[in-house]
Amino acid sequence: MRAIEFDTGPLISLTLNNLLSIVEPLKERFKGHFHITSDVKREIIDKPLTTKKFKFEALQVLHYINNGTFEIVDSREINELTNRMLEFANNSFNAFGNNITIVQRAEISAVASCIHHEGQAVVVDERTTRLMVENPDRLHNILKHRLHSNVKMNSGSIKEFSKITKGIRMIRSVELVTMAYEMGMLDQYIAEIPDSKKMLLEGILWGVKLQGCAVSRDEIEQIMRMELKGKN
Repeated sequence: MRAIEFDTGPLISLTLNNLLSIVEPLKERFKGHFHITSDVKREIIDKPLTTKKFKFEALQVLHYINNGTFEIVDSREINELTNRMLEFANNSFNAFGNNITIVQRAEISAVASCIHHEGQAVVVDERTTRLMVENPDRLHNILKHRLHSNVKMNSGSIKEFSKITKGIRMIRSVELVTMAYEMGMLDQYIAEIPDSKKMLLEGILWGVKLQGCAVSRDEIEQIMRMELKGKN
């Protein structure tokens, strides 16, 4: 199945930056399915609808569920795989005599759904989840630096988690907004002022970064150099 799975973070980032509208044309170009698991739906819609602070953001995402852009997926297999992956991931590192809870259910359910559906990618902005899949050794070093402690690794849990997630491709909201920029989906915001294209690209890249996308200043500058080369 051609499918991309979405975690909560990228949806929040796109919504708060007034960029959620790009998902519809991106899905048309992708010619596949955009999935949200039931766990992600609870985080992005069900819980916020009971609050005042994030109710409008939840309604915006719900609009794209109701029009079919996002499909809610749930199954016993996804839930069981999510539980297994949570157990391995949250038993992979130990500090001060306790296991460190490094991932949450919603983001892991998105990864589990990608595995179950043999999807193309998972959209995750959170650095810890991405590193747990792509580079657990680097995550180990970050945890030691962050906690100022000797963090122990459970090689057995990490090995099992890595075996399950082998081959999973992870992308971030910064890649999505860059694709939207490349495809001209945001051209309506190009103004009759100097360096307007640069300002637009810089604005969307920093916008998603400041809303939680794990992208460095150097990465943003590299993207801008590549995208703006010969365009101004």
